[in-house]
Amino acid sequence: MDVPRWLCCVSEELVTGLERGPIFGYRHVQTLLYFLLLTYTYSMRSVLSVAIVAMNTKGTSPNPNIPTYTWDNQSVVLSSFFWGYLLLQLPAALFGKKMGVKKLLAVCMLTNSLFCISIPILAEHSGSVGVIFARVVQGLSQGCIPPLVHNLLGHWAPPSERSVLGSFSYSGAIIGNILALSTTGIISSSWVGWPFAFYLFGGFGLKWIVLWLIFGADSPSSHKSIGAGERIYIESSLAQDCSMVIPTPWKPILKSLPFWAITVAFIGANWGSSVLLTEIPTYLDKILEYKIKSDSLLSAAPYVAMFLGAIIFSHICDILINREIISRGTARKIFSTIGTFLPAISLILLGFIPKNRAPLSVALLIINGGISAGGLCGFQVNHLDLSPNHAGILMGLTNSISSAFSIISPLIVQYIVTEQDNPFQWRVVFITTGAIYIATNIFYVVFASGEVQSWNEVEEERTGLVSD
Repeated sequence: MDVPRWLCCVSEELVTGLERGPIFGYRHVQTLLYFLLLTYTYSMRSVLSVAIVAMNTKGTSPNPNIPTYTWDNQSVVLSSFFWGYLLLQLPAALFGKKMGVKKLLAVCMLTNSLFCISIPILAEHSGSVGVIFARVVQGLSQGCIPPLVHNLLGHWAPPSERSVLGSFSYSGAIIGNILALSTTGIISSSWVGWPFAFYLFGGFGLKWIVLWLIFGADSPSSHKSIGAGERIYIESSLAQDCSMVIPTPWKPILKSLPFWAITVAFIGANWGSSVLLTEIPTYLDKILEYKIKSDSLLSAAPYVAMFLGAIIFSHICDILINREIISRGTARKIFSTIGTFLPAISLILLGFIPKNRAPLSVALLIINGGISAGGLCGFQVNHLDLSPNHAGILMGLTNSISSAFSIISPLIVQYIVTEQDNPFQWRVVFITTGAIYIATNIFYVVFASGEVQSWNEVEEERTGLVSD
């Protein structure tokens, strides 16, 4: 059944009169696939953060055949993923929009999974250089995934359900971190050893490709099994799809202080999360002297707290906005401040806690993860406030720029921490990270906005500032 062209621009009020389709429909199946996609990709991203400790520590596994190495460039290895990650986000968004997402996403996941599986082999035959090569390729393939998922949600998530479907999809990233960080240490200390962790998560990725090719679709109109009622409901409710033909106002975007406020906030968040993800397992091992199995579970704990914090903070934020207790812009600034200032304080305090108070250090790390979730309903969603029509482009630009700092932070940690068992050097790392959190949030609070910007609208074409 073909959907009339006028249905794509129908008002949201008129949509309520259309059949809504099944309570659990194909749009939910697609969302579950996105959730699993992000779960597996983030598992493959995070596994090295814990495994690298076992890769460079003799006797971690009872199996004497499990290889170990002595690398003095661990931070370079950990940062190499982001060398590729920032390069293809915008090209992927543009190519996926023009050529379709389904096959491109399958190719990205296939590449990512195969190179994850190849890391133990490359480590044995090419050392850290081989692992760096694999991680760069993984970064290139994974960098395509967020804009492609955003593209798919734009076709499958009705406005009335977008918060639920979108949040569930992207929560896969948090679950992926939890999965990898909580199990990798256990696997590494077992008889199968650290190589099996890469085989396991890479295998999950290959399994997902099969599910995606069978059940995935670019849009409701290209899905072979969706009912007419659900298809009409989804496509007619997405009135903003009509705005996708609007040329991108590149100059106004790049001149917009509210846009740069979000980007600067992302820079601070990426810096902090990169330190938390890539360096904390080493800190737990070398300073707090937790065994590898404990390291793995403790490294996952901040992400469990983040998942719970995201649920709590997003609910409170929506109540404050919907009941008009505070403005949307004020809400974004408050929750961004919660998600940056308090983690900054906890990280700075972490550097001054002595080794014999290790449980307190662990508690601060967990609190840091939980409170940082405030940013998810702060700057993280602020693109949609500024420009619903160009939110995908804004996110692509922000991610590309801020991802560069995920490369820089581990390298600076390696420069500062020349002796991994030196607590004073780690103190400098935590103070620096806290200062960056605070400085970037101050910029955000001063220049951020919760209002739709003038360059969001078609009328901007008349000013001559909009370009194809």
